[in-house]
Amino acid sequence: METIASILTDTQWSPYAAGIGIGILSWLSFLISGKPLATSTTFARAGGMIEDFFTEGEAEQKPYYKKIRLHINWQWMLVLGVVVGSFLSAIFSGDFQSGVWVPSLWASAFGNNALVRVVAAFIGGIILGYGARFADGCTSGHGISGTLQLAVSSWVSVIFFFIGGIITAHIIYQVIA
Repeated sequence: METIASILTDTQWSPYAAGIGIGILSWLSFLISGKPLATSTTFARAGGMIEDFFTEGEAEQKPYYKKIRLHINWQWMLVLGVVVGSFLSAIFSGDFQSGVWVPSLWASAFGNNALVRVVAAFIGGIILGYGARFADGCTSGHGISGTLQLAVSSWVSVIFFFIGGIITAHIIYQVIA
């Protein structure tokens, strides 16, 4: 029989348990903050704060940054919690691998060059961030919060997230590799 403590050492969770957990987190997000669960705006705010630091306050005057307001809020804590929680989960489950920069699937298709992997991940992250801002939300904003509110725009976004993901994976692992 599995205990609550042993769940922390599992390398995989049931998708049903994870889904229930995300649902409860979404519900609490609406209950406590009155706002949906989302993360992409946090990255836009971080970029704006960095730019604001180097331009001595000029970035904060840009219309987009006025709209999203450059400040640390609960979404920052959510992003921080995801990073710290992922790290702790990998440590407790024994799945953490220090120094592994190239996943095995990538290595089998493109080789073990860590620099190529990091550059590809960086470029992919930029494209993903741009797309999330263009769509006015990310997979958590549209895919979790928006769909649970039955927002048509979020359902359309999620459909295209999946289509885009399938096409991209096919291109990367079938055409290029």
